[in-house]
Amino acid sequence: MEIIISNSSDKPIYEQICIQIKGLIMNGSLSAGEALPSMRALAKDLHISVITVQRAYEDLTRDGFIETVSGKGSFIAPQNREFIQEEQLRIAEELLQKVADIGRTHGITFEQMANILKLYYEE
Repeated sequence: MEIIISNSSDKPIYEQICIQIKGLIMNGSLSAGEALPSMRALAKDLHISVITVQRAYEDLTRDGFIETVSGKGSFIAPQNREFIQEEQLRIAEELLQKVADIGRTHGITFEQMANILKLYYEE
């Protein structure tokens, strides 16, 4: 498992870890029951604090992506991909509603908004 941390990102490091692990789970690179590196091992590999990795693992556990077994480690949780994708779609719809409201309020055309979305999506 390769996690890449960007110091120039506007996202906190723990969030970058979460996003990348969720992506690996969703695309099938990590499967149910597979062990994740220990918090200490991942922190050492990434040259970051164990507390940062702990925060990422806690968030992943809360969101149902991983399960942590005391004394054994953290493992990829069984996933209901359809449920996860539906939840992510709902979140995207809420955010896009806000974008549409801003566009209408400030006279930004649909084409301009679509171009912006395309740029971010292809990034």
